[in-house]
Amino acid sequence: MLFLVLGKGKTGSLVAEVARERGHSVRVYDVTENPHAAALIAPNLAGVDAVIDFTTPEAALENMRAVLALGGRIVVGTTGWYAQVDEMKALAGKRGGGLLYGTNFSIGVQKLFRLTAALAELEGYEFSIEETHHTSKLDAPSGTALTLKQIIQSVRPEAEVPVLAHRVGDANGEHIVRAASEHDELELRHDAHSRRGFALGAVRGAEWLAGKSGAWEFRDIFEQL
Repeated sequence: MLFLVLGKGKTGSLVAEVARERGHSVRVYDVTENPHAAALIAPNLAGVDAVIDFTTPEAALENMRAVLALGGRIVVGTTGWYAQVDEMKALAGKRGGGLLYGTNFSIGVQKLFRLTAALAELEGYEFSIEETHHTSKLDAPSGTALTLKQIIQSVRPEAEVPVLAHRVGDANGEHIVRAASEHDELELRHDAHSRRGFALGAVRGAEWLAGKSGAWEFRDIFEQL
C-alpha cells in the first residue's frame, strides 16, 4: 500500500518508520510542504491508499476537508478538533471518502477504555483521572483523558470526574483512572514506554481503512485489526 503521512514530528516520523517496516510505500509532508492543505490535490493523492494525519487541530481540519472532498481515506491521530466531527462525517458520507479517527491509537489504551467502562459500574465510588504528557503536547487535558471521562459519565451521568493534567519533559503518555470509596480504592493505569504503540495502531488502522467508505472511531473497530 501507499500511505501519505502528514507531520514530521516525533509521532509522524515514527508512523512513517513503522509503515515502511510493514512493507508499505510512504510519502511524508511537513507543514512547509503542505501549508493549509495546499498539497492535498488530486494528482498528489492519486494511488494513495490512505493519508495519516499527526499535525495540529487546525491543520487536521484543513487536511480532512481536502482529502475527504476528493473521496480519499484519512486516519486522524490529531485531537482537539472534535467540535467539527459531525461535519467531517457528513463530508465523508457525501463524497464517498473514508475517515478513521481516535483520541488514542494504542491497542493497550483501547483496552483501558473497556476496563474503565466496567469500573464505572461500581456503586458508591467517586472517580478521577490523572494524565501526564510531554511539554510540547498542545491540548490539556489530553483527548484520551477526556474520552475516559466521557466513558465514565456515559455509565454514571451524575458523576463529577475531575481531570488532572501534567506536562513534563518528554513523557510519552500516562493515564490513571481512580475509583475511590470510604472502604477502598481501585486504580487502572496505562503508561506508554514509547510512542511506537500509537504509531503501530495508526498504521494498522490505515491498512483497515483502505478501500472503505464511511466514518469510524478507532475504539469501535480496533478489535477488527
